[in-house]
Amino acid sequence: MRGLGARAGTALKAGSSAAAGLAALGLFVTACATGGTGARDEGPAGSDAVAKGSIKPVVSGSPSQAARRVDAVKLVKNDPAVSAAVKRDLKPCVADEYPVDVSYGDLTGGASNDIVVNVMTCADAVGVGSYVYRQENGRYENVFKTEEPPVYAEIDRGDLVVTQQLYEKGDPVSYPSSEEVITYRWTSTRFVEQSRIHNDYSNAVGGSSSPAPDAN
Repeated sequence: MRGLGARAGTALKAGSSAAAGLAALGLFVTACATGGTGARDEGPAGSDAVAKGSIKPVVSGSPSQAARRVDAVKLVKNDPAVSAAVKRDLKPCVADEYPVDVSYGDLTGGASNDIVVNVMTCADAVGVGSYVYRQENGRYENVFKTEEPPVYAEIDRGDLVVTQQLYEKGDPVSYPSSEEVITYRWTSTRFVEQSRIHNDYSNAVGGSSSPAPDAN
């Protein structure tokens, strides 16, 4: 089994279809990719969010924090830090439902919950960009981004955990050769890397002919 968990595994290692990927990846064990830190504290709700691209956040914190919702798609599209390629490809998968996962939680110790946004592809739910927004002076500011697919960011006990799956030549999209799980912690002004776990996968399993995603 590979991946951070049902949500992260789904976004980072989709198979030939989103539905098939969800069924297979729901069995992944979170602890193996996080170094035994346990289940995530906050995160998107349910596997339907990936399958349909809908935004179904789980909110933690005080009632005043929980009442705050944002239009994550608008937030990303209006963000000058987000690449033109991600903005161009961020389109509805079905009707007005976008391939975006949103998590609300305390990462930076601010007065309001921070927002983690993962942007994925519609076809196979590969994560193409992960962003963290912090509220400052009444506005949400981008304080973290990574756009090296496949990538997925989560909130784990107040830390930001980013999973980056790595492919070697010839790897099918559903079977990367390795994975890096990077934990970041907020200092007074920015996220600082705390730990990095590298997991190598066996190449004796798999066999899908789907090509690996292009990081460019």
